[in-house]
Amino acid sequence: MLRNICIKSVHKSKKSMDKKRYQCKVCGYIHEGASPPDFCPACKMPSSEFEFITEVKTDSSAKKRKGLDRDSNLYTLIYSVVMVAIVAVMLAYTSESMKDIQKKNADIDKMMQILRAVKVETTAKTAETKYRELITDAFLVKADGTVETRDAFNEDIVKAYTNRTALPVFVASIDGQTKYIMALYGSGLWGAVWGYVAVNDDKDTIFGADFSHEGETPGLGAEIAEPSFRLRFNGKHLFQQGEFMSVAVVKPGKKAQGQDYVDGISGGTITSDGVHKMLRNSLERYVEFLKTAN
Repeated sequence: MLRNICIKSVHKSKKSMDKKRYQCKVCGYIHEGASPPDFCPACKMPSSEFEFITEVKTDSSAKKRKGLDRDSNLYTLIYSVVMVAIVAVMLAYTSESMKDIQKKNADIDKMMQILRAVKVETTAKTAETKYRELITDAFLVKADGTVETRDAFNEDIVKAYTNRTALPVFVASIDGQTKYIMALYGSGLWGAVWGYVAVNDDKDTIFGADFSHEGETPGLGAEIAEPSFRLRFNGKHLFQQGEFMSVAVVKPGKKAQGQDYVDGISGGTITSDGVHKMLRNSLERYVEFLKTAN
């Protein structure tokens, strides 16, 4: 019996010696056994995250790293907020750095439109040079004909028409002759329409015109931007017997009594009506300037 008790004691002592403690460095879980488990039953980290210990750790790295649990809702929230902030900063930086380029492109497009109104076709590369060569002056005029020598080119046309403030006039010298270019703004079927009309030095006879749109229907209303439409205005008169009448845009085959007119776009009635109203409403703001003798 004594021998059996001794053998059991030895076995028990041997088992105690084989039993070791391993602590998860991530969550602090304590495992007892001959070796660490393949995965932590608490946080699912691999055995490589366990370390052999002689006493249980109650602080330090285990507790500190517990807050970095990637499966927690807090981690997901913090990660999302940080990523949104980073993306927002990147977008703001990109927008700010592109602002000068965007303005330059918008200015070039505007120059091309103004030059088309005096029948000068350019490209993005040549527009600025041609504009500086042909546009000899630019100023603002009020509804009473008063001239303001402010920055006409950078005037916001939409705000000028909305607030009824001074509007721009661009003066061009084409083959030694003076042309006055006026800005237009109105509404089409799906959005804004705008353009420029140039008159001869008599401030009555249309020399040329150019129209653009925000989103008119291709093949229909969008045809106002085509040369085939804008060329219809050449030689038309804004005044009849000294009275401002504008130029009417009518349905093909129709006429306008007492004023010059052009045919509208077939199938683009609403857009054509928009151009008709834009011409009259916009040019009315220039009437006193147009009546002024050269």
